[in-house]
Amino acid sequence: MRVVVQRVSRASVKVNDKVVGSIDSGLLIFLGIHVDDEEEDCEWLVKKSLGLRIFNDPNGVMNLSLNDIGGSALIISQFTLQSSTKKGNRPSYLNAARPEKAIPLYEKFVNQYTFSLGKEKVKTGIFGADMKVSLLNDGPVTILIDSKNKE
Repeated sequence: MRVVVQRVSRASVKVNDKVVGSIDSGLLIFLGIHVDDEEEDCEWLVKKSLGLRIFNDPNGVMNLSLNDIGGSALIISQFTLQSSTKKGNRPSYLNAARPEKAIPLYEKFVNQYTFSLGKEKVKTGIFGADMKVSLLNDGPVTILIDSKNKE
């Protein structure tokens, strides 16, 4: 399971020209689920991403987590995060989990965030939809985390 986490001043997602989720200060999280991912990957990744100390404290040092600042999260499913570019120039998406596996893990990820932050603090896109994401990256701060490569 992979996430791209971006610290944002604001972010939103549209489906069919309608805003389906938006947040102010917080994290925009793109989530890609691998064919081999299990619930343990989800649990580890939620804990890791929630604990990231990437928000500024009063001294301007990145020392605070999302919970510390009372921020929100916008979670977007993105199967292309599991692409392979090993051969040629056309990415392969064979590593991306099929919807029957990906949807329950995506929902678990969202539910764990909702449990930690509260329902009003977690917004999402629509799984499998053609989404248009807008953001104002704050910093910019962008972090890549992979549950299979725990660096």
